[in-house]
Amino acid sequence: MKNNKLLTGGLCLTMVAALLTGCGNSAPTKEKDTVSSTETAESTETATSTDSEYPIVVEHYFGETVIEQKPERIATIGWENQDTPLALGVIPVGVSAANYGKVTDDNLHLWTAEAYEALGETNPVVFDDLDGYDYEAIHNSNPDVILAAYSGLTEEEYALLSEIAPVIPYKTAAWQTYWRDQTIQNATGMGMKKEGEAKVAEVNALIHEKLSAYPELAGTKTAFFWISPEDFATFYVYLPNDPRANYLTDLGLEFPESVLTLAESTEDFSVTLSRENADLLNDVEMMVVYGDEQLLADLQADELMSQIPAIRDGAVVLVDSESVLAGACTPSILSIPYTIDEYLSLLNQAREKIPS
Repeated sequence: MKNNKLLTGGLCLTMVAALLTGCGNSAPTKEKDTVSSTETAESTETATSTDSEYPIVVEHYFGETVIEQKPERIATIGWENQDTPLALGVIPVGVSAANYGKVTDDNLHLWTAEAYEALGETNPVVFDDLDGYDYEAIHNSNPDVILAAYSGLTEEEYALLSEIAPVIPYKTAAWQTYWRDQTIQNATGMGMKKEGEAKVAEVNALIHEKLSAYPELAGTKTAFFWISPEDFATFYVYLPNDPRANYLTDLGLEFPESVLTLAESTEDFSVTLSRENADLLNDVEMMVVYGDEQLLADLQADELMSQIPAIRDGAVVLVDSESVLAGACTPSILSIPYTIDEYLSLLNQAREKIPS
């Protein structure tokens, strides 16, 4: 989450950095095409052979990784990549520490900790990598593969990690991997692509089931923001290629045209706006923002920021930085089932404040 692209979706060194990237460790050194907001797991082809055939070749941002035989020891780095093996019944030999939202004493998100417990693991290995990858600890975990499908790996970091074990990075851009693609990319690196696809289908069905109780959410023009409570001079809008913003479309919501227009001018996963340009967001009916009630009160009292309809009407989901939801807003295959009821309820409460 030290991603320099956004001021940085999925606050490692600073609170701002973690919020902006979804909590990673580093920034990319080059640019490639970003993921389309309409890309689905079904269109993600990550291997040139079937799950039962080796070697498996996994294509990604830095080239390709060859998996010679089925990995037994799985290490993960970056944001929530450990949730893929845990969801598939595999205990990782080491994982990155969670760096945003409510965490356990082991620096794991609650859904991750529960998955470990369900598999009988009471002493997980958690890398102390909030300020950079702990290469020694990763090496000492003796992995057969390192999963990093949602991360901010640089080319140098990828090369160093590849000296330890084959690495499975993101496909198109740092911090721009949606939860479906994250799951399937990681599962492919484990030799369990079909199982990953089945798990994605299971969670897709769960989302569909939960959404049926909230038909009113459909089509609401919603955007995700980071706004400093100390200074409104500039603020950040997450764009469709950011996983936490894109997840809103899974929940029946739509991007405002203003946000889609902003996305046309950058390949980054967020854009910085000045307070003076808040009026550009005059079609944002509802918003999600990290913060509390005081932040909303201050925004509503601000002459320029209150031009945004969602702020004016109070149609805002406030996500406290110490909450479980703060980590789950950037979704994973495990965080979605764990928090979807709370998230949908909060979104619906905010939607009810939009004037009819």
